[in-house]
Amino acid sequence: MSADDWWKYGIVYQVYPRSFQDSNGDGIGDIDGIRARLDHLVALGVDAVWISPIYPSPMADFGYDISDFCDIDPRFGTLDDFDALVREAHAKGLRLILDFVPNHTSDRHPWFVHSRRARTDARRDWYIWRDPAPDGGPPNNWLGNFGGPAWSFDEATGQYYAHSFLKKQPDLNWRNPEVRAAMYEVLRFWLRRGVDGFRVDVLSQIVKDAQFRDNPPNPDFVEGQDPFLRLTMLYNTDLPEVQPIVAEMRRVVDEFSDARSSRVLIGELYLPLARLVAYYGLNARGVLEGVQLPFNFQLIATEWQAALIDRLVRDYEAALPPGAAPNWVLGNHDRSRIASRVGPRMARLAAMLLLTLRGTPTLYYGDEIGMTDVPIPADEVQDPFEKNKPGMGLGRDPERTPMQWSAAPHAGFTTGSPWLRLASDWRTCNVEAQSRDAGSMLALYRRLIALRRARPALHRGSYEALEAGSEVLAYARESDGQRLVVVLNFGGTPAPVQPSLLPRQPVVLASTDPARAGSIEEPLVLAPCEGVVIGTGQA
Repeated sequence: MSADDWWKYGIVYQVYPRSFQDSNGDGIGDIDGIRARLDHLVALGVDAVWISPIYPSPMADFGYDISDFCDIDPRFGTLDDFDALVREAHAKGLRLILDFVPNHTSDRHPWFVHSRRARTDARRDWYIWRDPAPDGGPPNNWLGNFGGPAWSFDEATGQYYAHSFLKKQPDLNWRNPEVRAAMYEVLRFWLRRGVDGFRVDVLSQIVKDAQFRDNPPNPDFVEGQDPFLRLTMLYNTDLPEVQPIVAEMRRVVDEFSDARSSRVLIGELYLPLARLVAYYGLNARGVLEGVQLPFNFQLIATEWQAALIDRLVRDYEAALPPGAAPNWVLGNHDRSRIASRVGPRMARLAAMLLLTLRGTPTLYYGDEIGMTDVPIPADEVQDPFEKNKPGMGLGRDPERTPMQWSAAPHAGFTTGSPWLRLASDWRTCNVEAQSRDAGSMLALYRRLIALRRARPALHRGSYEALEAGSEVLAYARESDGQRLVVVLNFGGTPAPVQPSLLPRQPVVLASTDPARAGSIEEPLVLAPCEGVVIGTGQA
């Protein structure tokens, strides 16, 4: 891979820092803990590490309420610790991506402290302030993601301020050029320290309707769903004014790209496909000036059926602008883990899907060992989402539990008391145990990643959908005359593979079943939840 295209063909690994590795016994993961576990990522074979927020924060939303964009929270370490992490990651061939949270700050950020002092304060317009409605209530009907109105009243100045999430997370006013300039300096601060890019939080929401119109009712809302879904977010997300700002962000990041390495922007965007691909930023000159990787979350949201996944892959490939790099995600810190969504056997098939589709895969820590959601008792809940909307199953603690490293106390995560409880299977489901088991999930991930790295057809080849029946997903990857075929049985019964799909003298290069390898004789029959990568055995 060339230095310029690492983000197109490499693999990104998300670390949720509170839960990855604790180095000082306080029960919270930290920067030195990440440093201590870099060799695991090297052995796994990933190319870049994305770290969720590590900035100073009151932790109302566990780091997504930032009080200083240009420092490190003492819970996680210091700037010196961070600089050491960058150096060590780069020395081991790993790139480092930070979370950038542009939509809001903490209410304790100095900018907001100044903004709420008086209507005449120089920073007043750095946030979104509005007079009350005629009845004295909020300016419009917008809702906060974590419950209640998206507005809070400030008694001292007699106005409401907007917050898309918690009231402790006031929204910045991205229509103000001073805000944009200040936030671009935040990007430059970290780029100068050597970071290789940013995952941009809730990118589509950073600009709100200038007229502050009410959102319309959601015609698809069903009673019992999250009340936030009662309204369609027409006027406070994905406005046309977002796109020029995305292009500005891209230009800032491009200032730090050179012939040796390009910097990357990854956008968090829960949007329909047609709107998602707009964030690649294809301009009138045919140049992509947006985020290089608008996160594609379709595999998280879709029903786990071969025909449905086949259709969404075809549609996604067809919708990509010329020159755009696709990407795929199975899970993250906001969504139930893949092994809990589809079951442990199907999670092996999902790993093969993720690592053989065309485009950049993003792995969530712990998925490589098959970690599952952990039920959190009500008196141990940490997540404000669950606290504000109890009993609705919206809490994100279950997918944020500590990484399971070994059978040592607390799974080797901490010598203290972990901030969230561990899964009940940590003594057997851990990195150390799976490293000794050729049939483990970890071994499967390592084999698939090694194969992906070794075969250009998998990391940069074309994608061709193949017809294989309603329960089987099949596709070919091809590069420079090398053709590989991936066949995945999503069904509950054995599935014969059509001989016409196979190359001459077919060889199984990888399988979700560790017992199946080497040359094969027709007919090839896949067990339920089994997948194979088939080639000719030639490098």
